[in-house]
Amino acid sequence: MAATSSTPNSDDTLTDWLILHHAPGIGAVTIHQLLEHYSGPAAARRMAAHQGLGLEPAALNFLQQPDQERIERDLAWAEQPGNHIITCRDPRYPGLLLQIADPPPLLYVHGNVEALGQLQLAMVGSRNPTASGQRTATEFARYLALAGLTITSGLALGIDAASHQGALDVGKSTIAVMGTGLDRVYPSRHRELAHVIAEHGALVSEFPVGTAPKPENFPRRNRIISGLSLGILVVEAAIRSGSLISARCAGEQGREVFAIPGSIHNPLARGCHALIRQGAKLVETAQDIIDELGALAGACAPPGPQTHDQSRVPAPELSADYLQLLDSIGYDPTSVDALVETSGLTPAVVSSMLLQLEMSGYLASSAGGLYNRLK
Repeated sequence: MAATSSTPNSDDTLTDWLILHHAPGIGAVTIHQLLEHYSGPAAARRMAAHQGLGLEPAALNFLQQPDQERIERDLAWAEQPGNHIITCRDPRYPGLLLQIADPPPLLYVHGNVEALGQLQLAMVGSRNPTASGQRTATEFARYLALAGLTITSGLALGIDAASHQGALDVGKSTIAVMGTGLDRVYPSRHRELAHVIAEHGALVSEFPVGTAPKPENFPRRNRIISGLSLGILVVEAAIRSGSLISARCAGEQGREVFAIPGSIHNPLARGCHALIRQGAKLVETAQDIIDELGALAGACAPPGPQTHDQSRVPAPELSADYLQLLDSIGYDPTSVDALVETSGLTPAVVSSMLLQLEMSGYLASSAGGLYNRLK
């Protein structure tokens, strides 16, 4: 049952919302049911005290005698610069998210709240992507961000981080939806990335301050990632990847689902192939997504020519030996031994040439001493 967007009752305070939000055994669906019958959380609390409203004893006890320490912790967090707690009746609450079956009654936001109202595309994928998959995510995110879409993801390792970074590379905003309280960053190695995202976009969570990274939080987080967005793009995903949960949420919410196909030999392509068989849109270029979204992304326009990564060594004019070696490398991961055998070159020569080709952006190395071609 979706939340309404009616004007908040003047009696309601943020404290009232937080008490309802923290009450044990009361989830988003129950809160929205209460809000449909009563003018706001304050009225719901008063009625619960008199009539029970079918709530469990633990919830009723909390509504009457809330844990003030937990409430005060959230309120103190909201007083800090750049921090916000917005309710589902706040005009700044993102309209698309409000349309899902169980929108979060409260959103904790660090950064630019207005970014939540921008046209968004979710990008998700493997936490352990191939070099090619990571590069694809970054390049798609750059293009889509320049086209006017805000990139939304989950701050996880791998594809999530590459997607956020792609948007940041071109100076555009990006939104990270987190499965913890916003007083902590998970994974911790993304602390600096989270800081930069907050400067150019926003960190978002439905979880109160102090919430640790528990496994059950992340599927709930995923519904927000897709709920904020016009559609979701899965870049690389194994057949049992959590990214498929995000894609399923998107489909249930009526969002567009896009997937990038890969090699039949790449286990990280199987999740994308499964999505395509189930009806996801197969995309080969970022412009395919813009074209498919059509009127939904009416504010978006194809960006101008993209500049190449300035960190790469300029590609040399390839000699016959380099071209021969490059032709021996497919888009599937290939071992040095296989390249020695197919090229007829010595291991020392192959290793030296591989290093130069990698530095020039022609190929990428991956775990196990494997290489795959990028162009």
